[in-house]
This record gives sequence, structure tokens and C-alpha cells, in this order.
Amino acid sequence: MTGPASFEVIDEKGTAAKSISQESPFEQGNNDIEIDHVAEKKLVRKLDRHIIWVVMLLYLLSFLDRVNIGNARLYGMEEDLQLTGNKYNIAVSILFVTYITSEVPSNLVLKKFRPSRYISAIATSWGIIATLTGLCQSYAGLIVCRILLGLIEGGLFPGITVYLTFFYTKRELGLRIGYLFVSAALAGACGGLLGYAIGHMDGIAGQRGWRWIMILEGLPTFVLGIATWFLLADDPEHAYYLNSEEKALMIVRRERQIGQTTSAQEFHWKDVKEAFKDWKVIAFCAGQFGADTMLYGYSTFLPTLIQSIGKWSTPKVQALTIPCYCLGAITYLLVARLSDAHQMRGLYCVIFGAISMIGYGVMISDSSPGVHYFGCFLIAMGLYVVVGLPLAWLPSNCPRYGKRTTATGLQLTIGNASGIMAPFLYVTTEAPRYVRGHGVTLAMVGFAAIMYGFMWFCFVIINAGRRNGKEDHKVAGMTDGDIAELGDKNPRFVYTI
Repeated sequence: MTGPASFEVIDEKGTAAKSISQESPFEQGNNDIEIDHVAEKKLVRKLDRHIIWVVMLLYLLSFLDRVNIGNARLYGMEEDLQLTGNKYNIAVSILFVTYITSEVPSNLVLKKFRPSRYISAIATSWGIIATLTGLCQSYAGLIVCRILLGLIEGGLFPGITVYLTFFYTKRELGLRIGYLFVSAALAGACGGLLGYAIGHMDGIAGQRGWRWIMILEGLPTFVLGIATWFLLADDPEHAYYLNSEEKALMIVRRERQIGQTTSAQEFHWKDVKEAFKDWKVIAFCAGQFGADTMLYGYSTFLPTLIQSIGKWSTPKVQALTIPCYCLGAITYLLVARLSDAHQMRGLYCVIFGAISMIGYGVMISDSSPGVHYFGCFLIAMGLYVVVGLPLAWLPSNCPRYGKRTTATGLQLTIGNASGIMAPFLYVTTEAPRYVRGHGVTLAMVGFAAIMYGFMWFCFVIINAGRRNGKEDHKVAGMTDGDIAELGDKNPRFVYTI
């Protein structure tokens, strides 16, 4: 056998900066490995330039195509397709039935079909379906399109979340996941702007405004889906935009994280089973369900809620949604930066969950339209923090790929199941205050905040015990290599709190 391998990281001037050995007491998980931080910052900026804008656009269009039915409702959809009774609510919720069934299976085959190709195929297919939704002539046709849209689109967000873990460390992931939720906020804002603009096309070519909303918001997804085939790399090793020195630095970055062994980044069925058996994964899934109830209720019905609390025209309603989404996006970006810097997720989830709860309390109150509109802002402040941070929190605590991809898929599957329930919380007969819808959502956000507070407490206790050597007996007699393969069960692994 050969001795321990070593290589040099080259700094931006082309000179050897440091000699780095791959040998450490805990193989490929040694934070004592030296690294050129200037070169690393330059590398991360380069990754951002080639990855973030693509995944942001993908998720923006995904979210837009999923919730633009809320804007279409204001421009004649219910009348044209005869969506009487609760037919509109069924059309909204039916998407999530197939959406949630595809998330875990999709994540399990992500690497097998190559991420760049697979994500491209997903985006192109749902772009076609989203565009054709604008041609529906009946309620049945709308239902078929929504079912197919959910089935195809379900794999996108969990796939992107896992894809980002291929390139970014746990100290960088929160902000990058945050960019995706900024996309969701932009989709809400853009949906309002586009709805306002496209609404004026009502009657052009004999088509109602809602049809143009579906068609013109679906076509860009089809184009981006094709471009994604060429824009995204499958992994750091095959990234066309990284040179050999940058690829070597990517290896070092991974090795500095405990549990990130070469074997751990391969797919193993035992890791999949481990995700299903881990109580921590189940707890995160439960919390995500509570948080996502707010996400889908707010995102789909915000135009309806604003319309119900005032006497504004449809264009004004669309315009009034924009500041809410902008506040949500800005808040989340600031919190994500703090969360990454301090490696704390739970505290912020609890604080901003409470802010959203206050917002729902304001919405329930018998107050003026201006006060209710203020409540929409309070909800938006906590919305993306409570929904988004846990999606960076859980994968950060799952260093092994098989467990990480399964856990993320489960988290999103259970969370998005709330999308089936959320549309039925806001029925037209309960306007304008929607006391039941706001009350149930307030309770679900409170439940999510409690769950994340509990996980925060548990991780603090576990980390303290590991620092004090209380779990060292679990690895007695094991080799360093075997210990390194334990993932988050490694006594030296520190959970993000």
C-alpha cells in the first residue's frame, strides 16, 4: 500500500500555498487541515456565479407555475371553467397529491440519472404542462394538468436542495437555500406584477386574461429547462468551470467536514433505511408540515385575502401583494446570513415563528383593513425563515449522502402534504376574516416553532455530551476509518443547532 496522499492547494497567484495531508486521526473529517481561505472565498464566489442564478430561476418559475392559479382566479378562470363550490380548492390541492409522492423516489435516482440531465428533464416537462394549462376548456382538463404538474415538478426542490450540498459546506448552505426562498418571494411579487400586466391582455386573440397568465408564465420554464442541460455540472469533479486547483480545493473543503468520506458520498441503501429510522428526521418532517401550512395558504391565497379586507380593484390587489413578498425575502436573507455565521437555526425558527403567529392573530382580529394588511407583513417576516431554515438545518446534520437525500425528500414530502389541506382552510363563504383558516394556520406555525425549539434543545444536549466524551464508548475498539464512516453517529460530529 502507498503512504498517505498529499497535494498542494495553489493560491490565486499560482504559487503553492500549503501542503495538505489527507491523513488525519479521523479520516476525511479533520478541521485541523489547513486551507487557503482567500482562495476558498474566491472559489465560493465562482460557485455562486455558476450555480445560484440557475437554481434560483428554476425555483422561481417552479413556484410561479404552481401558485399562479391564485392570480388566474382573478381574471376569469372560475367563470370560464365553471369552478363552482369547492372545485377551485380541489384544483389547487390536487397538485400536491402527486407532488408529494414523487419527492423521495426522485431524490433516490438523482445521481443515477445525472443531476444536470435529470433537473433539465423535470423543468422542460413541467414547462410544457404549465403552458398547456392555459388551453384547458373544462374543469376535468384543469385537474389533469394539475395532477401531471405535481407529478413532474415534485422532484425539483428536493433535488436542488441535495444538489447544493454537493458544492457547499454546512456553513454556507443556509444562505444558498435562502436564495431559493428569495426566488419564492420574487415569484409571489412577480406573479402580482405579471398578473397586473397580463391581465390587460384579456380579450387579445379572443382569449381571457387567465389563459395568457398560464401560457406566458409557462413558456420561460420550457426554455430554461433546455438551457439547464448545459448550465449545471453534475458534481465538483465534473464542473466545467473549475480548474484542477479549484477541484482539489473542493476535496479539501469536503474533508474538513466530519463524516464526508468518499464512501459516504456514494449511495448506500443502509443509509436510506437509517433516514427512515431516525427520530430526528421524523421530528423535522412534522415541523415542516406545520410551517408549510403557512407557506401554501399564504402564497396561494394572499391576493384573495387582500381583496377581501378592502375595496380595491384587481390591479391594486396584485400591486399590494408585492411589498409583503419583498419584506419576506429581505428578512430571510438577513437571517440566513446570521444563521450561517453563528451555525444556529433553531433560535431563529422560534423567534420568527412567533412573529408570524402574531401576524395571524392580527388577521383574526376585528380590525380595520389597514391593520389586517399590516398582519400580512408580519406573517411574511417569519414565513420564509420558518419554512426555509429547517431545509438547510436537516441536510447539514446528515453527512452521508444516502441518508441526506432520503431525509430531505421525506422532509419535503411530509411538509408539502400540507398543500393538500391548505386550500380548504380558506373557503369563500368565510370571507372576509377567514377566522378558521387563520386560526388553524396559527396553531400549525406554533406547533412548528415548538418542534424546532425542541430540536434545538436536543442538539445542544447531544453536542455537550459528545464534548464531554459521553459517547466515546460507542466507538471503543473501532478503527479511525470505521469511525469516520459513522456519519452523524460519529462522537466527533457536531450537530448544527
